[in-house]
Amino acid sequence: MTQAPSASLAVDWSRDAIIKRRDAYYAATQRAFVPYRRPLIIRRGQGQYVWDEDGNRLIDLLGMNLCISVGHAHPAIVAAIKEQAETLTHCTTMFHHPVPAHFAEELAATMPKGHDWVVHFTNSGAEAVDLALMMARSATGNADIIALRNSYHGATFGAQGVTGVKNFRHNIGQLPNVSFVPEPNQYRGIFGAGTQPYLDEIDRTIAYTTSGRLAGMILEPVQGYGGIVFMPDGYIKGAFERVRAAGGLCIVDEVQSGFGKTGDAMWGFEAHDVVPDIVIMAKGIGNGIPLGAVVARRDVAESMSEKFLFHTYGANPMACAAGRAVLRVIREEKLIENARRVGAALKADLDALMQRHQIIGDVRGRGFMMAIELVEDRQSKKPAPEETAEVFEATRRNGLVMSKSGNFKNILRMVPPLCLSMEDVEPVAAALEKSFLEARSLRTASAR
Repeated sequence: MTQAPSASLAVDWSRDAIIKRRDAYYAATQRAFVPYRRPLIIRRGQGQYVWDEDGNRLIDLLGMNLCISVGHAHPAIVAAIKEQAETLTHCTTMFHHPVPAHFAEELAATMPKGHDWVVHFTNSGAEAVDLALMMARSATGNADIIALRNSYHGATFGAQGVTGVKNFRHNIGQLPNVSFVPEPNQYRGIFGAGTQPYLDEIDRTIAYTTSGRLAGMILEPVQGYGGIVFMPDGYIKGAFERVRAAGGLCIVDEVQSGFGKTGDAMWGFEAHDVVPDIVIMAKGIGNGIPLGAVVARRDVAESMSEKFLFHTYGANPMACAAGRAVLRVIREEKLIENARRVGAALKADLDALMQRHQIIGDVRGRGFMMAIELVEDRQSKKPAPEETAEVFEATRRNGLVMSKSGNFKNILRMVPPLCLSMEDVEPVAAALEKSFLEARSLRTASAR
């Protein structure tokens, strides 16, 4: 007998109650990540916009931490989730269901041709990183991993072990056998601009801090939280040659750069003439629905076939239905092309903004992965975190949602949903200009 649905569960939308209840019942580990001085409470979203509890509309230039890939409440995604939820909300991977299998086939089809790709679904990107590391060690029989400084791969025990940002490395014993090499940051890298010195450092690291035999190297084609640092031409290819010569596998973390964010292609690695052995993806994969995946060469994945390893909700049919819809929307609405075209227009405005404000040391990015780095002066490139905080707070007042990131928290990061339109460019540019002027005014007043 089917029962009538129960009344909606009560939700208290008063600001004070929301903050008080969160502070009272969230653990410290989940309370800490609050970027604004006055917490931002989001009530709803549509496309590239969100509305706070007071009804103020903001342009979401962060895609809810890069998870909203094709737009808030996209009707095709909502319909796919609803259709699946009405028949079966979950099917454990012990049993078979067609939707996750279809999605695995469709994800594999986005990988380089001529290779046999298989998929393992996880609940999140950090879990996918953990699995990729385990898979590389299992497949090679080696333990040593190379990672990049300034990288972000997640906050679980394994993922933070290969993360090169101090704010995510807790004061505990970290994952062993991980060596870090300098990131080839063309603005503030330790060897300056260029590629070869950074590749030479990989050689030195293999020779001095590893056994000489590698399990693999993990890198982001674009360092996301680290401040939108694109890997320069030739670096990934040269790094992978060195890793493979040492017996290792090449792991690409596309959690932030994937699903068309760079405006170049579906995956960031495609601009570098390489074929990875393992690809990690999450965030935008489900347009906000929890899901992650490891896509690997079949022979690599088969190295773990003798024991069980599963993620309880990883192949959830509702999440995979959302993922299938995301791929279709990206293709049918030509969203990668949109990111390239609109991103170029926004980048031009950011370059102009830099000409008017000396505190901006660098503007970088392409597609919908962009950053503004603030420095005390352009010669020393000394980070300006306090000034960044003031501009960041002003952007929220002026109707933007973005990220304050980087190891020194001096970078304004923008990675909006792929549906950000040309009509949004001028309002974003105007809000940024106003925010920098307001922050300058505050600095001038405090200096008196």
